[in-house]
Amino acid sequence: MAEALIIGAGPAGLMAAEQLAIAGFKVLVAEAKPTAARKFLMAGKSGLNITKSEAIGPFCQHYDVPDRLRPMLAAFGPDQVQDWCRGLGQDVFTGTSGRVFPTAMKGSPLLRAWLERLGSHGVTFRNRWRWTGFDGGGLAFDTPHGPEVLHPNVTVLALGGASWSRLGSDGAWVPLLQAAGVAVNPWKPANMGLTVPWSAHMTRHFGAAVKGASLCAAGQRTRGEFVVSAKGLEGGGIYTLSRAVRDGADLHLDLMPDVTATQIAARLGQMPPRETQANRLRKLGLSPVAAALVMEWGKGMALQDSIKDLTVRHAGPRPLDEAISVAGGVSWTSVTDDLELQACPGVFVAGEMLDWEAPTGGYLLTACMATGAWAGRASARR
Repeated sequence: MAEALIIGAGPAGLMAAEQLAIAGFKVLVAEAKPTAARKFLMAGKSGLNITKSEAIGPFCQHYDVPDRLRPMLAAFGPDQVQDWCRGLGQDVFTGTSGRVFPTAMKGSPLLRAWLERLGSHGVTFRNRWRWTGFDGGGLAFDTPHGPEVLHPNVTVLALGGASWSRLGSDGAWVPLLQAAGVAVNPWKPANMGLTVPWSAHMTRHFGAAVKGASLCAAGQRTRGEFVVSAKGLEGGGIYTLSRAVRDGADLHLDLMPDVTATQIAARLGQMPPRETQANRLRKLGLSPVAAALVMEWGKGMALQDSIKDLTVRHAGPRPLDEAISVAGGVSWTSVTDDLELQACPGVFVAGEMLDWEAPTGGYLLTACMATGAWAGRASARR
């Protein structure tokens, strides 16, 4: 029988398993999907942003609960994540924005090296094992060979949040923990796109990126890129402000952030009076998709004002299952400083199960790994 049980083979669960195995314990990882770390691999398809090269103080301020996460991030933060990658034989590099990527860019080489090292430490895996709840003093599973009940000395739950259900993060564990007396806060989408009911003229711009714009919500301003899709708006520029917009703030676009409204007005004044609005926007240098957004939302405004302060008219966030991450999850009041469940002694939680939120840019993965390492070391001490 395993001394330590990890439920969930994402980055938080694998990191907890690693800490327990290094401490000399016999570890079993149970995963509901056929293979490990599916969301991790999907995140790495366009380049695995593993962390952000940033001092720990500013780094922590990107989280909505910096005081709770700071000890964990200080113990396993950006520097430690990079050293950990190198220890697996995967070199990293830092981009101009400070974002850190494996040299191979993809997540698969890193995951293969990680699983090999866990195997060398004696960690065993059981795939297609879905946790179905507590059974007396044990933990029950549906497995390919029928029901199983395990009785480990300690357990770390790393079951993910409630986005990307096809990859395993479906939030199905919520009623199981609530039945055991654990408080779970409602889910909210995070790092998500916005739904926009477009008019017909926007159809030809679906898939086009708006580059170099400045976006503002709730007093926060960022420069970023976003994409016009059939469903609405998505992309890094939107995700950075998604929390404020989700919570009710208006989103404004400055499509020519390096030029003042007065300068734009002067340039417009030099154009022939009969010039069409489409031609005016083109001559100002706006891309076709940016000009289309002005035509979509700028009616009734002076043209220079619609370019500099265009209000995004949207119908709210995209659905939870389309979000990159989530807010909500196990309440901090339900766990000790060691991430042990108050209501379930010997059971720890880590990763997106906990109620924290952060932007993309390396912060999500780093916190998943940091909380996994913290729960693994704490469960080893117990």
